[in-house]
Amino acid sequence: MNNEPLLQLDLPGVPKIKSGKVREVFDLGDRLLFVATDRISAFDCVMPNGIPRKGEVLTQLSHFWFGQTESLVPNHLLAKADDPLPPQLQPFAAQLAGRSMIVKKATPLTIECVVRGYLAGSGWKEYQRSQTVCGIPLPAGLEESSELPAPIFTPATKAETGHDENIPFETAAKLVGADIAERARDLSLLIYNFARDYARKRGIIIADTKFEFGLFNGELLLIDEVLTPDSSRFWPADKFQPGKAQPSFDKQFVRDYLETLAWDKSPPAPSLPSIIVSRTQAKYLEAYERLTGRNL
Repeated sequence: MNNEPLLQLDLPGVPKIKSGKVREVFDLGDRLLFVATDRISAFDCVMPNGIPRKGEVLTQLSHFWFGQTESLVPNHLLAKADDPLPPQLQPFAAQLAGRSMIVKKATPLTIECVVRGYLAGSGWKEYQRSQTVCGIPLPAGLEESSELPAPIFTPATKAETGHDENIPFETAAKLVGADIAERARDLSLLIYNFARDYARKRGIIIADTKFEFGLFNGELLLIDEVLTPDSSRFWPADKFQPGKAQPSFDKQFVRDYLETLAWDKSPPAPSLPSIIVSRTQAKYLEAYERLTGRNL
């Protein structure tokens, strides 16, 4: 098991077209190669040190969920997790092992598709002010971490830098078109409900999650990563107790640590101590193992 984090990746001869907070995207001509590094971001800053094997968890969990949901929604995968790499990528097999996806060249929607099933994070803060989440009225008397009467779709803009901004559904419809926005909303709620029920049987509450959709030859596809600890809030069901913040399997653990520091949440970010790195890695791996029933 390699316990050195992969923080940077270049593949000589394979053009890189984007380097995000976590992912590197390479152009394979008629396809794209997504590679998840072990970088971790919090408060929109990338930490100088990463979480070993985190990229494998994100990639393999996404492969798992794409497989689980392909009867509900088409996705962008062109190769399964255990398919051999194409010849041009064989020289990089060791670097790509477990952390790569070969996908269709879909055009991403310009909105984030967020589904919230529980009252947490920015939703809880807004509820305390106005008894709404993203402008959607909710019943009185809910506590922090309360399960909502029904999951809600709360789209957001995409920010290359800084924070994504929550927007009303009507604004999302203007950005991507009413038909696409309605389809993305309905699919997001469908996938969330399926995954929430599946995960609950395995001891994990999916409090909220973010989906990405893209268009390919006029078809709406589920793309990017799906229901990972980076794109979702995972809580252990056996420790669930409304009225307070919950322990989690996601990078909330890193955020909680950073909140204890005298750091203004602007770059450069501080290095994470080894104990935070190892505990975060353990949480990511446990989430994968609980959900899939397999060891990574």
